[in-house]
Amino acid sequence: MDADAVFASHYPRARETAQIVLPALGHSEILEEAGLGEHDPGPICDGLTYDEFERRFGDPDWENDPHGETFPGGESIAAFQLRVGDAVRGLLDRYPGGRIVVFCHGGVIDTVLRQSLRTSGTGIFEVWTKNTSITEVELVKPGRWRLIRYNDAAHLAGLPASTNAH
Repeated sequence: MDADAVFASHYPRARETAQIVLPALGHSEILEEAGLGEHDPGPICDGLTYDEFERRFGDPDWENDPHGETFPGGESIAAFQLRVGDAVRGLLDRYPGGRIVVFCHGGVIDTVLRQSLRTSGTGIFEVWTKNTSITEVELVKPGRWRLIRYNDAAHLAGLPASTNAH
C-alpha cells in the first residue's frame, strides 16, 4: 500500500502496532499526532479498568450530554470529539488528496465515523470498533466521505482468541 504519511497517537500501544506494520507500508518513519489519542479519562481514572471505574463511579451517561462529566476530572465527550475532529482536519490540510495511514484507538475511529457520516455524536446507535481492526474512509470531496471498510479483522484469522478480543 502506498501511503503519503504514517501517523500514530502518542500512546505506546498505537506506536508499537505501527512499528510492526511499518515495513509493509514502505515507510521508515512514524509521525506522532497526540490529537488522535483515546478519550482521556484524566488523572483520577487513568489506569483503572472499566470494571474498576464502574465500581467506583457508576455507569456514566454516555448518550445524553456530551458536555457533561463522564470521567471525574477527565475529558468530556464533546472535548474529545472536537480534539479528534481538529486532528483529522489538520492531517487533511497537510496532505490534501493524499493517503494517510493512522494507528489509533477505537474511540477515535468511532468519532471519525460519526463525524464523517454526520450522525449524532452520542447515542442513537452504537459503534463498536474492534481492537486491531482496519477501518478505511475516503474523502471524496470536501464534506463528502466514503466508508470503504469498517472493523475488518480478516488479518487476525487463525490467531488465538485472546489476541483479537475486544
